[in-house]
Amino acid sequence: MYHNGRAAQESVFGELRSQSKMDYIAVRGLWGNQLYMLAAVLSHNLNRELQMETKAPDRSTTEKRAPLWIFEELRSLRHRLIQRAGRFTNPQGKLTLTMSANESVKLGLLEYLQAFQEAA
Repeated sequence: MYHNGRAAQESVFGELRSQSKMDYIAVRGLWGNQLYMLAAVLSHNLNRELQMETKAPDRSTTEKRAPLWIFEELRSLRHRLIQRAGRFTNPQGKLTLTMSANESVKLGLLEYLQAFQEAA
């Protein structure tokens, strides 16, 4: 059995490998691979921070120190919010993202945008 910190570390690396495309070598050079890994780690951390800023904790403190939030996987967030068909338009001189009508996606995007505005 692993110490809690070590198990959490291994789950982060497993998530990086499976969801941030860290299971292959991106380029042939050391610097390129280091940059690729840094970008993957930053996207993972930004994903977690975004979820912690926009959602209330799902749990209270536990004896085994389980995370307070149940995080949505990066892959799920990417499919639900980012990899969607849309188009930037410029009606009346105002840049607008036009997407298909999907209330769930709209609420998710508005929730994140509101958190960004409050943080700014």
